[in-house]
Parts: sequence; structure tokens; C-alpha cells
Amino acid sequence: MAEEKKAESGGSSSALKNFLAGGVGGVCLVAAGHPLDTIKVRLQTQPKVGPGETPLFTGTLDCFRKTISKEGFLGLYKGMATPIVGVTPLYAFCFLGFSVGKKLQEKYPNEEMSNLQIFNAGMVSGVFTTGIMTPGERIKCLLQIQQASPEKAKYSGPLDCAKKIFKESGIRGLYKGTCATLLRDLPGSGMYFMTYEALLKWLTPEGKTRNDISPLRILTAGGFAGMANWTVSIAPDTLKSRLQTAPDGTYPNGVRDVFTQLMREEGPKGLFKGLTPIMLRAFPANAACFLGYEMAMKLLNWIAPNW
Repeated sequence: MAEEKKAESGGSSSALKNFLAGGVGGVCLVAAGHPLDTIKVRLQTQPKVGPGETPLFTGTLDCFRKTISKEGFLGLYKGMATPIVGVTPLYAFCFLGFSVGKKLQEKYPNEEMSNLQIFNAGMVSGVFTTGIMTPGERIKCLLQIQQASPEKAKYSGPLDCAKKIFKESGIRGLYKGTCATLLRDLPGSGMYFMTYEALLKWLTPEGKTRNDISPLRILTAGGFAGMANWTVSIAPDTLKSRLQTAPDGTYPNGVRDVFTQLMREEGPKGLFKGLTPIMLRAFPANAACFLGYEMAMKLLNWIAPNW
């Protein structure tokens, strides 16, 4: 009965299982969602234009077409090496942080969490991942905004980018945008896990447990969880992307200066640039992530039930 209740409420698998299953989920997410992430970052960070001037990209489809025509299909995967390398520890800490967040609120073992408690646990997850997320996001965004001319490209790849940032600005340069990342990931992670767990519970057939749910229902819950995450994360993500790709000294007061300038020059609409590719990406990428995680966890529980 205890095991059944653990399965129904998400349980608290071992750190090693979370590490392995989270890594699988993260790789699935990156592979499914990176092209639209590249488009999102390019739309968020494209140069401002004056009256009567045509922007570099007029929208999601235009950005997609121009990227393909100038850089080929692989241009959509620029910067992917960094998140791929980082996803295993990132998602290990993500799911571990979620587990810790639930444990901190439990009054008794395997207590079924309320939606608010799951949201709070998700925010703990956001804190756990920031240390890995921030430098990875910084490198990814800088690589994504580079256009097709190799002779003009400042960075030849993720390692070269990391080395040059460190040489120019030290460790602080790699962690530029930490507060902005927290501003995005605390509410975003809370909404992410709360939506997934609530939908998974709702989609579980009566009399069945979490382990009995079909892959299609996992995909559905994961996809909508991703969309809920980005609904609250898109505005702070825009601020983060601009801060992390701006030359040093552009925003001396950090994300506050980014927000002030954006409001003055573009208004609230500027916060939601890249919303279309983000939402197009959110469903399949996060559906793939949770399906990969759940399937890997089932496999690990079958192979090594006592871990």
C-alpha cells in the first residue's frame, strides 16, 4: 500500500535514479525543442530598428526561413552542445530539488501534496538548477545570436565561448544573468511541476496508479506543463536573454536596467517577443522530456527496484 501511494503521488526515488532518468528527459527536451529555442532567442535579441526600417526578422516564420536559407538546417541547432552537455546534471538537480521541496513540506512519509505545496517544491527545484543553468544559458544565447558569417563569428563553439567569456570577465562573466535566471525559474518551475502533477493525477484512470498511465497521457500532461511554465516565464526570459547577450557595461544595474529600457522603448509588448516559437516548442519539448523521464524511471525501477 505504501508503494502504491508513493507511485500515485510521484514518490521520492533515489538520487541516482533521478540523475539518470532526469538526464534522459533533458536530452529528449533539448533534441525536440532546440530549433524553436534558437528562433526565440534571435527574435528576443534582434537589433532595434528606427521608424520605417525593416527588422531583421519580421516573425517566427521569417526567422525560420532566413536561418535555413543562410545557415542550413543545422543553423537551428547552434548552441545545442552546451545544453546537451548540461542536461544530465541539470535535470538531475531539477528532479532532486523537486523531491527535496516536497520532503521539506511533508508532515508524514509519502504525504499527498496539495497544488500549492507542489508549486513550492517546484520553486525549490528552480533554486537547485540555477548554478548550472546560468552559465549554460549565457553561452547558448551568445552562440544563438551569431549569424551565418564564420569569418565574423566571435565564438567558434561552446568551449571557445566559455574560454573567451572567462578571459574577458572571469567567473562573473559566466554567471551574468543569475538573478534574471532566478526571476524566470522560480515561478516557472513551480508552475511546471504543479501543472504536470495535477494533470497526471486527473488523467490517471480510476483505480489505477501513476505507473499504469499511458505514454499518450504523459505526453499530454508534460506538454501542457511546458506551456504553463512559459506562460509565466516568457517575460523574465526576454529580460534574461537581453542581459546575457549585451556587451559588458550596457546595463550597470542588471535586469532592472533591461526592464526600464525595454519599457521605455518598446512597451509591455517587448516582453513577449519570441512567444510564438516558445509556445510552439513548449508542448513537444516538454512532452518529450516527461515521457523520457517517466519511461527511464520505469525501466530503472524494473532493473534495480531497491536502488
